[in-house]
Amino acid sequence: LADLRVLSPGHALDPPALQTPPKRGPRTPGLRRTQPGLSKSCRGAFRSPRPSPKSGQADRASEDSLHLDIQKLKEKRDMLDKEIAQFIAEGYSVDELEDHISQLHEYNDIKDAGQMLLGKLAVIRGITTKELYPEFGLDMND
Repeated sequence: LADLRVLSPGHALDPPALQTPPKRGPRTPGLRRTQPGLSKSCRGAFRSPRPSPKSGQADRASEDSLHLDIQKLKEKRDMLDKEIAQFIAEGYSVDELEDHISQLHEYNDIKDAGQMLLGKLAVIRGITTKELYPEFGLDMND
């Protein structure tokens, strides 16, 4: 075995006890460290690919953006106020609209439960839900 070590330039044939393990730093669970010799671009600080604007430009741009957002919100508020006024002019009351919305929610919940039951029945029978509609007197647009 000693003769093989002399002939071999590497120490791949050395018994494990004679090999020295590579030096490693402290391990941090969940993190991998780059190996020495890798390019510095892998180990450098993060740099965004977007150029950062000058601080004055950034402040001005964000201020302009905020003013635009505020203007859009004011326009939306005005549009909603007009819609509310139109509903009131047509004779609707807020209570009536809230009741109508509540009834729509209840209808949708019942319809969802019915669709779920139709789907389960279709699976049991090995057919499509569409094929069940005529049996229950349902229209495809329901």
